[in-house]
This record gives sequence, C-alpha cells and structure tokens, in this order.
Amino acid sequence: MKLALQIVLIVSSVLLVLLILLHRGRGGGLSSLFGGGMQSSLSGSARVEKNLDRITLFIGAVWLIAIVGTGLLVKLGS
Repeated sequence: MKLALQIVLIVSSVLLVLLILLHRGRGGGLSSLFGGGMQSSLSGSARVEKNLDRITLFIGAVWLIAIVGTGLLVKLGS
C-alpha cells in the first residue's frame, strides 16, 4: 500500500507541475504554444482554460490525498 501511494504521489507531482506550467499567465505562458494565447471570436481558448483548471484541481486533490495517506502510513509504521 505504501509503495502504491508513493507511485501515485510521484506521478501526480509530475502531472501537477506540467499542468501548472500549461496555465496562461500574464504573458501568455506555455499555453500560448498550443493555441491558448490567440484571441479569436470563438470561445475555444476559454473552454480549454476552464478544462485545464478542472484537471489541475482534480490532480491537486489526488496529490493531497496521496500526501495525507503516505503521512498516515509513515506515522503508523506500516
């Protein structure tokens, strides 16, 4: 169980870093590389940004649960 939580923690950490880097900052960020930086009459970029926010929050929640689970297993000595 401890190994599984550590693997989930590592994978979610890497995904979280990548997803945060994809967000649009003040200057456009890396999301502009994938078409998020161009303003168009279509609302495609806003939809992509909204979905990116949701995915980032979900991966952040998985990361938090993995941190708490790993901490509890270490504290219990398993």
